[in-house]
Amino acid sequence: MSDHYVWLVWASAFLIPWLILFVAFPQHRRPMLWASAFTTPFGLTEPFFVPEYWNPPSLFDLAERTGFDIESLIFSFGIGGVAAVLVNVMRGSKTMPMDEHERHDRRHRYHRPILLSPFVIFAVLFWLPWNPIYPGIAAMLLGALLSAWCRPDLARSIVVGSLVFLVYYAVFLIALETSAPGYIDRVWNFENLTGVSLWIFPLEELLFALAFGSYWAGVYEHFTWHRLEPA
Repeated sequence: MSDHYVWLVWASAFLIPWLILFVAFPQHRRPMLWASAFTTPFGLTEPFFVPEYWNPPSLFDLAERTGFDIESLIFSFGIGGVAAVLVNVMRGSKTMPMDEHERHDRRHRYHRPILLSPFVIFAVLFWLPWNPIYPGIAAMLLGALLSAWCRPDLARSIVVGSLVFLVYYAVFLIALETSAPGYIDRVWNFENLTGVSLWIFPLEELLFALAFGSYWAGVYEHFTWHRLEPA
């Protein structure tokens, strides 16, 4: 396969499990749509990462010419909905609205600041002299830790969700390298990263998956005042 279409095919592949989960688990459709609607716009942040983090050939050469590309929007949509419900599907959990009295716990005084914390953290750390992938990872990890402090009932889902999504994402990375040998080495900008790899994968890409899974595993329940119960 030509490198020109690898990013499109790989991004689109994330839609397959998204559709399977959406069809097979109707009770999780609302969180999936909600999460994907929130994560899709993050695809517009691609100019922060091209070419500092990576430089994938894209449709109409958009990434090289503008920094933006269509594939990033597809990718962001696909991973968001899955990350939000994957651990709940595996554990057989469902979301239920919290009782009114549960919302008055002292920790919930910081509900809104904690939800906004990843954006604030990223905006602050972005200006440090390092690759922009690092403030992105730090913002999501710290946001997840703060969410677990504010909502201890979600802490287990956040931890398990991070590990489950890491494995899920690693499968896609293996598929990427298998279908397009050497693509990762050609596209990721290893010179601007730590240079540490686990097998063929940049450490940063695995940390991104871990951080993304940790934050989005509990963000729907946290944001919408829901809790998890056995189905």
